[in-house]
Amino acid sequence: MRTRVRFAPSPTGPLHIGGVRTALFNYLYARKERGSFILRVEDTDQNRYVDGSEDYIQEALEWCGMHPDEGPKNGGEYGPYRQSERKEIYDEYIKLLIEKGGAYYAFDSNDALSDARETAEKNGESFKYGAKNRMFFKNSLTIGKDEVELALKEEYVVRLKVEAGETVNIYDEIRGIVQVNTNELDDKILMKSDGMPTYHFANVVDDHLMEISCVIRGEEWLPSLPLHKLIYDAFGWDTPKFMHLPLILKPTGKGKLSKRDGDKGGFPVFPLNWGEDTPGFREKGFLAEGMINYLALLGWNDGTENEFFSLKDLETKFSVTGIQKGGARFDYEKARWVNHHKIIEMNTEELTTQSQIAKLMEDYPIEKHKPLVNLVKARMYTLKDLEEEIAFIEKTYPYDEKVLNKLKDKNPIVILNKIKKTIEKETPNLKESLMNWAKEESIPMGALMQSFRIALVGQLRGPDLFEICNVLGKEVSLIRIENLIQHINLKLT
Repeated sequence: MRTRVRFAPSPTGPLHIGGVRTALFNYLYARKERGSFILRVEDTDQNRYVDGSEDYIQEALEWCGMHPDEGPKNGGEYGPYRQSERKEIYDEYIKLLIEKGGAYYAFDSNDALSDARETAEKNGESFKYGAKNRMFFKNSLTIGKDEVELALKEEYVVRLKVEAGETVNIYDEIRGIVQVNTNELDDKILMKSDGMPTYHFANVVDDHLMEISCVIRGEEWLPSLPLHKLIYDAFGWDTPKFMHLPLILKPTGKGKLSKRDGDKGGFPVFPLNWGEDTPGFREKGFLAEGMINYLALLGWNDGTENEFFSLKDLETKFSVTGIQKGGARFDYEKARWVNHHKIIEMNTEELTTQSQIAKLMEDYPIEKHKPLVNLVKARMYTLKDLEEEIAFIEKTYPYDEKVLNKLKDKNPIVILNKIKKTIEKETPNLKESLMNWAKEESIPMGALMQSFRIALVGQLRGPDLFEICNVLGKEVSLIRIENLIQHINLKLT
């Protein structure tokens, strides 16, 4: 059987990184098995539909490099790929299921159901509409054919007919056998009163018709697995394989990662910006490959100590056996660290083409772009760090007076004048020349380097000092050294 997997988000807002990771594992499984990766938009709940969500999902996947083989944008032979456009298909299959005896019409009023719930609560029970009590309600199992035809002109729902006292066994590729007694299940609604299918019905029908070979989704859907197996069985269809992925957990405490956690901790939980107030990893300065690499580590490893992977690496190394059962705790600092590695790894010329970098470089001559980025990229954890890391190019940071106070007894003026004269002579190897001089004159190397760095940068931070000098150029370097000499002289008077 050929491999076909699907990522099936609901367009109810921005795509959470938990959803991105689900998409990623689907994508990697498809590529590893040389199969198809399908995007299906599950928009049957029109009350929760949010404009722009579908475009956001598509853009996020494309930014990550996970281009669907089939989907609403690029089509395919198994479409439509929006559930809202498949209503006629669901109508056909709900009728088929009713004919098979696997489902039935239910005509109960809201008042009747509310009364039944109240009665159950008074008896200390949780209300279930199912095998135990369905014959006491108004449905196509309890009323005659003529009455059913009349009732179908009013509002109704369609429920799955779950037989009592049976054991549902189904295998999950990550968690093993999942077993549930049908007495614990109710007759779930498959078709709502507005004529739209519920998630449970639509996703089973779609997965069957789209020939999905393996359903890979979050563990929050694990409790629904026995129900979905019953729907497959009621139709007489084979079930696909199932994999339920572990949750992405909060950085601290219990529960899964939420937008509130991101707001509180000052980190994104969405791949792209959603409006002005909801930041995304992309706009925070992450490379797509950095975010993808980190997400792959949340709940999976390749059995080695390696933590750095390109998307191509992941396509070949991914395996189900590497997926863990337990939840994976989100760590934003580690995400930044992984992104830092990706920035260092990226070719400098390619890095300068990144939109955030290109925008920051607009005020600099084109010939300075590559040297500037190359100078500081080893210090960048996100693309946005470039702005702060090259701020000293325009002017020095405020002088670190604590450092200058420590240097005052080490002849900083003598040191700076020597550096100035050596630069003026355009000595071929500035570093070697200054180090030899310091050794001959018994000048502490720390005093030499700190004086020079304070002159060029203003603080004891930044990339390689002599590279800074090269990027600034002779004229700017000399001006900055002279400025520090004057600053020190003023302090001494």
